[in-house]
Amino acid sequence: MIYNNPIIRGFNPDPSICRAGNKYYLATSSFQYFPGVPIYESEDLINWKQIGHALTRKSQIMLDKVRSSGGVFAPTLRYNDGRFYMVTNNNSTFKNFYVYTDNIYGEWSEPIEVDQDGIDPSLLFDGNKCYFISNGTDDAGENGIVQCEIDATTGEKLSSSKCIWNGSGGRYLESPHMYKIEDYYYLLVAEGGTEYGHMATYARSTSPWGPFEAYPYNPVLTNRNKAPFIIQGIGHGDLIDDGAENYYITCLGFRQIDEWMPYHNLGRETFLIPAKFNEDGWFTCGNDGTCEFSYEIPGNFEQTRKNHYTFANTDFNLEWKYMRYMHPENYILGDDSISLIGTDITLDDVDSPTFIGMIQQDFNMIVSANITLCDNGNIKSHALCEAGITLFMCEDEHYDLTIRKNDNTFEAVLKLNIGDIKHEQSKISIPTSSAKLVIKSNSLKYDFYIEIPDDRGDDKLFFLGSARSKYLSSEVSSGFTGTMVGLFATGNIKADITDFVIDYVEE
Repeated sequence: MIYNNPIIRGFNPDPSICRAGNKYYLATSSFQYFPGVPIYESEDLINWKQIGHALTRKSQIMLDKVRSSGGVFAPTLRYNDGRFYMVTNNNSTFKNFYVYTDNIYGEWSEPIEVDQDGIDPSLLFDGNKCYFISNGTDDAGENGIVQCEIDATTGEKLSSSKCIWNGSGGRYLESPHMYKIEDYYYLLVAEGGTEYGHMATYARSTSPWGPFEAYPYNPVLTNRNKAPFIIQGIGHGDLIDDGAENYYITCLGFRQIDEWMPYHNLGRETFLIPAKFNEDGWFTCGNDGTCEFSYEIPGNFEQTRKNHYTFANTDFNLEWKYMRYMHPENYILGDDSISLIGTDITLDDVDSPTFIGMIQQDFNMIVSANITLCDNGNIKSHALCEAGITLFMCEDEHYDLTIRKNDNTFEAVLKLNIGDIKHEQSKISIPTSSAKLVIKSNSLKYDFYIEIPDDRGDDKLFFLGSARSKYLSSEVSSGFTGTMVGLFATGNIKADITDFVIDYVEE
């Protein structure tokens, strides 16, 4: 069958994959969002369903006052002897740790820290041994891919940390994953930075401690010279087999907003590329070492994608994310509604505002929601008392379409936040505290509307303005996340939200 990339759309970077029986499991980075590290399940490598998160409790991860794109980096997911392990790094506390579970659908353990430097940690189970691998500095002060043996039960180091490979010469050597396949240990890494020069390279050895011989034709996978082309940033891969001697690499990449415009606002997404081992024991990727939109793989299944999202057909514990932590007293979650209780914390603050959001998955999108403001008469500053829809990249870059109380009247406001510029693009008076907010987008821009009665009492869409998508891109915000479609409230106010819809329109 032929499948299309990306296999998981929108902000789902640093994918790591494992197989347990006849099912596959995949984890991606979550950074400052909570719960942390989403877990996906698939029976065919193409159709993925989110089944949970690895980090669901405050005791597992410190996210307090962590800036956007801080927090949880680059998980690795592994399965060994009936147990799942998720190893990752809190880049804001510089701690490598792992959690485990015997029930992939249930809760995960408390964190077990490993005293090794670096980020992007990984595990290799080899017989009765467990190796902990990261990029960083070893015990002798050498930089590169660093490894030690650990006790998988306690995290205790059983050997010193040793640099085992220095890469193929690219900058930002990271994302080490090691595999034992027949006679060789294969060490797959990323180089070039998670940007337009991103690439996957690898080496092999007959010992997990090396010496490692680099693949003669590195990089094995990259789109760095594939232009003009929408898919860029390919790298940070993880190798998987299907049990029938077919191999694949899951990796991150991103889609530019246009072939000739090097900006991406959807974040880094999850891609799948077939791999093939040659007679000499080296493997290649794709058709020519690059990532394409489509590939043909064995199987008779159909690739399906969900394009319609509402409160009723989503799970607040799965698809929805909170900023750093969820404060339950500020959220009333119904079957087909949400009520948000505002606080003094705003979207500009490095904190936990009243915010709940979903990943923007595609360029062409229509978002709408009915918002009703309620207050207890104690509003002191109308500028802080508002609720609405935000397109959120980070504290500095976000577009907000809101309803706000202004003395004894109400108004709809479009606010554009780009760097140090906090600008009210437009506002319009509305007759009541309720209105329908609507956002329409394509790859290049977002259009903002409010639906209210016109002079004849008929509902009509009023246009409030447009904003370019490129200002919510990683190239502008310098972050590692993607645009979130969020609902929020600030100030001494309660916002009742109903009829929420995200529709992705086929291109």
